[in-house]
Amino acid sequence: MSKVPITVEGAEKLREELKRLKNLDRPRISKAIAEARAHGDLKENAEYHAAKEEQGLSEARIRDIEAKLSNAQIIDIRSMPPSDKVIFGATVVLFDVGAGSEVRYRIVGDDEADIASGLLSISAPIARALIGKRAGDEVEVKTPGGTKVYEIASVDYL
Repeated sequence: MSKVPITVEGAEKLREELKRLKNLDRPRISKAIAEARAHGDLKENAEYHAAKEEQGLSEARIRDIEAKLSNAQIIDIRSMPPSDKVIFGATVVLFDVGAGSEVRYRIVGDDEADIASGLLSISAPIARALIGKRAGDEVEVKTPGGTKVYEIASVDYL
């Protein structure tokens, strides 16, 4: 399987979630199952079934995070020499030529993306169009609403 890019911060968030799931949630769920089992008849025990379902979801998430981390290529943008070139992990300020407004995005891995927070997936059409370009370049991006033209105002390796 090919490596999937992820930022240092994204990998750390996944590790923290994994630690919480294993060290806090797993024991809490096991205790809830044991308590529900002590109430007797498991066929009609809603608490037991809810705890078992929560356990299944939690264990699935643990496996998912472990798989993501094992296939992750962690990229630390701060260890790279500063440049005005757009690469994975860079923060880019774009000027929307048509709208006359500025937007700021950080190009991150697919699992880290949150457009409302300015975290743009490397797979997004805008990110793909920006990769390899430099500050001052104009980029045309085909969107569902039509073609947009952006000028790259700045590129930061924060």
